[in-house]
Amino acid sequence: MPSQFKLNLVEGSVSFSFTPEAARDLQAAIATLMASLKATAAQGTSGSTRPQPKRSMEYQHTGDIFLEVFCNPNIWASPFAAKVLITLRDDRIRLNTEAELTRLIEDINLFLEQEG
Repeated sequence: MPSQFKLNLVEGSVSFSFTPEAARDLQAAIATLMASLKATAAQGTSGSTRPQPKRSMEYQHTGDIFLEVFCNPNIWASPFAAKVLITLRDDRIRLNTEAELTRLIEDINLFLEQEG
């Protein structure tokens, strides 16, 4: 059953219906993204070779709303600096914005803790 998921943005926040299963899917996509970001950061510190380009994360969920989360790991120096692009829409409204990756991780963890 969907619950209200609060997503904190760079400025403000937005809440929408989201299921724990969808949150876990997004969490898994972010875990893969974090591995890419950490690998890119580690290659950047070695300085010997040019880092191999990593695949972008493109998560999509369709339920009461359409949610898309996108991040290109090749443009961020570390996971702590990374931001994700968010598209949230339904038949009446469309929101395109960005959120800090670390804040998104915290929001997902909090949502899943509350859902038990």
